Amino acid sequence: MTENVRRWEGKSPWKRVVLKLSGEALAEPSGNNISAAVLRGLAEEIAEVHQQIDIAIVVGGGNIWRGMAGSDGGMDRAQSDHMGMLATVINAIALQDALERVDVPTRVMTAIGMAQIAEPYIRRRAVRHLEKGRVVIFAAGTGNPFFTTDTAAALRAVEIGADVVLKGTHSGVNGVYTADPKVDTNATLLNNISFLEVLSKELAVMDSAAISVCKDNQTPIVVFDLMVRGNFRSILEGAEIGTLVK
Repeated sequence: MTENVRRWEGKSPWKRVVLKLSGEALAEPSGNNISAAVLRGLAEEIAEVHQQIDIAIVVGGGNIWRGMAGSDGGMDRAQSDHMGMLATVINAIALQDALERVDVPTRVMTAIGMAQIAEPYIRRRAVRHLEKGRVVIFAAGTGNPFFTTDTAAALRAVEIGADVVLKGTHSGVNGVYTADPKVDTNATLLNNISFLEVLSKELAVMDSAAISVCKDNQTPIVVFDLMVRGNFRSILEGAEIGTLVK
């Protein structure tokens, strides 16, 4: 990376990160199922850097099932959310397979016990995996209904001592804007914004519970376009891409 690339103040490079992926980021163009091409590209990017930095991943399940959608259709919300947690496990196993195909050692840890296919989430064990150079994928959210995988990402980041939460977007939006850039042509990208501004202006970064956890524990968030090849690595090297929330 050239010397004239702007870097996040005081945070270059990051030492341990939590990458938050939505289920939709892994989906086919239709928004459903799982794209082998997306998995392969993401795995290749992670393979380029995993030996230099501790990487944990929290993955959503919206490409398979969304708890809110089920409850909107009349299903019990807790039941629907548990289905969503199982969807995140499917995505986590698919991502694990893609990573291991490019020789990245990986562990899936779930907030709901399912010992036959993944490890239960234990904080000390997760940290030890990271110290050994393994990528850790956290699945099943927090294990509790009514909480999103955004909140799970914030909690896991604090628990494992991550320096930052990297919120990867997938819809062509490369950060946080003053308004929806797909609707408002005058919307402008915000390079830096505070947690309080995100909460008070109800900006679409992560849900309010996740923002509050990060704010209380001084864990910054970087919102960036994950689908642009090279963005992930550049951010890990300290490049100022997307929006920094702190």
